Amino acid sequence: MADCLFCRIVAGDIDADIVRSGELTVAIRDINPQAPVHILIIPKEHLASAADLTPAHGPLLVELTTAAQWLAASEGIAQSGYRLVSNVGRDGGQTVDHLHVHLLGGRQMRWPPG
Repeated sequence: MADCLFCRIVAGDIDADIVRSGELTVAIRDINPQAPVHILIIPKEHLASAADLTPAHGPLLVELTTAAQWLAASEGIAQSGYRLVSNVGRDGGQTVDHLHVHLLGGRQMRWPPG
């Protein structure tokens, strides 16, 4: 989608700090980090949010999860712990209408998060 920020990053039209690229996903450092490690894992396919996932997206979900595991290990937070977040809709805190998962770590996460 031409007007989607993340689609433009995936296409290479907008520069981003890409830390991993897979078959179905790309991972970038968040430009407004909320933790010492804050990486966005973005599907290359445009999906508005997790609400649009279907059983056919199984391979994408596996890659999102394994990318998060690999990134957590490479960032040195796999042992201490990390959080994966996918916001859905305005009330859920979603600000970009393209599915993405936040990998957050490097500090103690609080609960409840909102």
